[in-house]
Amino acid sequence: MSTLLPIAQTSAGVVLGLQSNLINRHGLITGATGTGKTVTLRTITEQLSDAGVPVFLADVKGDLSGLIEPGTLTPKLQEILTGRGLTTPAFHSIPTTFWDVAGEGGHPIRTTISEFGPLLFSRLLSLNDVQAGVLQIAFKVADDQGMLLLDLDDLRAMLTFIAEQASVLQTQYGTISGASIGAIQRGLLALEQQGGAAFFGEPNLQLNDLIRTTPDGKGMVNILKADALIQQPALYATVLLWLLSEVYEELPEVGDLPFPKFVIFLDEAHLLFDDAPDALVQTIERVIRLVRSKGVGIYFVTQNPLDVPESVLGQLGNRVQHALRAFTPRDQQAVKAAATTFRQNPTLDTQTVIQELAVGEALVSFLAPDGTPTMVERAWVLPPASLVGPAQPMNLHAVINDSSLFGKYEQAVDRISAQEQLAEKAQSMIATSTEEVPQESRTPEAMAAGMTVVSGLFGAFAKSAARSIGT
Repeated sequence: MSTLLPIAQTSAGVVLGLQSNLINRHGLITGATGTGKTVTLRTITEQLSDAGVPVFLADVKGDLSGLIEPGTLTPKLQEILTGRGLTTPAFHSIPTTFWDVAGEGGHPIRTTISEFGPLLFSRLLSLNDVQAGVLQIAFKVADDQGMLLLDLDDLRAMLTFIAEQASVLQTQYGTISGASIGAIQRGLLALEQQGGAAFFGEPNLQLNDLIRTTPDGKGMVNILKADALIQQPALYATVLLWLLSEVYEELPEVGDLPFPKFVIFLDEAHLLFDDAPDALVQTIERVIRLVRSKGVGIYFVTQNPLDVPESVLGQLGNRVQHALRAFTPRDQQAVKAAATTFRQNPTLDTQTVIQELAVGEALVSFLAPDGTPTMVERAWVLPPASLVGPAQPMNLHAVINDSSLFGKYEQAVDRISAQEQLAEKAQSMIATSTEEVPQESRTPEAMAAGMTVVSGLFGAFAKSAARSIGT
């Protein structure tokens, strides 16, 4: 069984919508700045929430908070509705939970270093292959030694440890370059200065807190406050990639459902692929291909369809194309590419129409009930039922403070992990060496001389650990 979720309407009054059981075939919303992508995003989000489907989206412009307030029929909106032949929506608010990496405009969103993994960290820090290999060694040594990597301090401590013990560890793990360690440490320092340290730690986000419904059956909309985060594009993109990987790894296979379990919108999608290594692009492609069987739909939102690699673009079945402007050769290439990806309609010159679309107008092709793409149609996107624009600050704060999750993530937890474990080992070795020194040798001169071998004691511990690993 499938339900049609209305999204747009043609000038002839034909309603175009998403088939509920095919929403997990993913989608694409594209168009130049100011052509109506955000309104389309809101309309689809509202339809999903009303149908009981939880949603995650990033608010890069700071104006999606209006979902928590019902819209109003202003004279301008009435004029638009009349001119386009659209009916007035039933205005209402949408249940929403706000998240913020910095923890200022919503519940803090965190993950641990170990869960984040070396691949995403390499992407975040823009490491080359050699540096990425050293980072993988740090993760592997921590795992073998049973040391938790929870926050940036843990990772720094582990990098320092493997640098000091490089000659001992390289026989087991490979060459550890001091220059690479330095480059990674500098990257971590820059990340911390950009506010990225707040993203790593505990309590880490529980995926079930994103996939929730209200008591009356509405899907919870999760908004990541990203107007400041987007100023650090690498961090923004990596947070979204981490979410994709968590969804893929944690959710069970469910097959085809009447409605998806969860839908994720990836705004400014080009940032996910800019300078991304081939291994990461292949990982994204695999996740997009396989995550639909877990009942999850992924929708990319970007200006240019060329921002998305062909290997990913080919898997996006539901498409809304707003206007593109062909001012440059690349723009002209984008218009041509967008036109050719649709199932052609003999009554439309798609390539020409793309450049003529008005604000709020789009070329639409959704999957038909049998799973095939419908012929592209020119249509007006239906108006949202919630407030278009940001919510009143007072209402926004009330929603955050009244959330059932308030207090669960607000206070960071710092339990014993790699940094403390390594420090404890070093202190234990120093204390042991001091106890073994005869009383008559504990003169200031003798103690000063003894301090020259303290670092060697830490090395002895590393050698012992390496031998135990080898066995």
